[in-house]
Formats: sequence, C-alpha cells, structure tokens
Amino acid sequence: MTSNAPLLVLFDCDGTLVDSQHMIVAAMHGAYAMNGRTPPERERILSIVGLSLPEAFTNLAEGEEGYPVMAMAEAYRTSFMQLRDANPPEPMFPHARDVLSALRARDDVLLGMVTGKARRGVDRVLDAHDMVGWFDTIQTADDAPSKPHPAMVFQAMQELGAEPSRTIVVGDTAFDMAMARSARAGALGVSWGYHPVEDLRTAGAHLLVNQFTDVPEALEQISGELARATER
Repeated sequence: MTSNAPLLVLFDCDGTLVDSQHMIVAAMHGAYAMNGRTPPERERILSIVGLSLPEAFTNLAEGEEGYPVMAMAEAYRTSFMQLRDANPPEPMFPHARDVLSALRARDDVLLGMVTGKARRGVDRVLDAHDMVGWFDTIQTADDAPSKPHPAMVFQAMQELGAEPSRTIVVGDTAFDMAMARSARAGALGVSWGYHPVEDLRTAGAHLLVNQFTDVPEALEQISGELARATER
C-alpha cells in the first residue's frame, strides 16, 4: 500500500463471506407461508439480500397498499431462527477464511464488516467459523439505515479514523457498490454472490473478482486508483 494510513476493508457478509442463500430462501418461504402469501421466485428473493428486513419487504411489496411489512419481517426472523437451530451454520465461500486471515495479519490493513444482518446473526456466523475478534469494526442492520445508505461506511470510518480514499467495500450486491460510492470509498464487487455482475458494474464497482484469492490484488489496484484520484 502506498499510504502510511492503514487500508480499511469492509466486507459484506451474506453472499460475500458466507453462502446463506438456501437458508434465506427457505426462511422467506416460511415467512410467506406464515402470512398466507405466495412467495416470489428465487431470483426475486435473492435480489433483496443485503437490505435490512423492513427495507427488503418494502421492496418485495412493490407498492401494494397495506402490505404487512413488519409482520413479514418478524415471521422471517422466526423462520430463520428455526432453520438455524435445525441446520449447520452457513458455509464460508472457498478461500474466504484464508484470505481474511492473511489480511488481518497485515499492519497496513484494518478489517470491518458492513451487513444487513442483525448483530445476533453476525455473532453466530463469527462464532461458528471461529472468527470472533477478527474485525476491527462491525456495522449491522441494528446500527444504521439499510444499504445502499452510506451510514454503515461512515460509521466504520469514523470509528477507526479512516478516510474514504483509504476505505474499500467488498460485496456481492448493487447495494454494496452504491453504498461504497455514496461514501466516496472504493467498491470491489464479487461475482459469486446474489446479484448479476452487470448490476454491480452499473452500481459503480471499481473492479470485479471471480474468486476470493483475487481479493488482495484487487484491493491493491483500487487503493492505488483512489490515491491517484485524491492527488488530482
């Protein structure tokens, strides 16, 4: 890294670090069944991953008057907890843990998480994968407005004294990319998640990677691009 200031790397969770799509879809089906409704197609469900639950169900309501957003959100929480208790934890994507381990060992990198999960869900994932204490800052749906609002990034930067030019968001959705760009931070999109890569490009991804082992090099490239932009 070219600057003396550490690079703050903020990872999304679902679809970026862990593959939770089967649990999310199943929990959504459970929530719709509890409310006597027909669930959307799988692709539509995955399109709202990354949003907070109220924002997700508002999106899925598509303007329907009287849509029970909060009842659906609560039903989803209940369904997800039931599935969580009956199934193994969400698996990490290939090489994710190894790359995180290497990054956290560096003096010039700080790790953070910015996620639409509740803090309870984040704690469960970190505990399941023996990563408690790995992240210097964790921003969740409990702490800030839903993505793509940039509040999570601003709060993470403020907490650790980081500048936008030394901050990069890594995520799998257009919400992550838009959030990063709104905060004037770097945006690294990953192709193995839940949104089409074209959506990530449209939302402002600086770069896209196809496997986790490509993340460190991509961070170097984006950090250099951000540094040059601030010099102009």
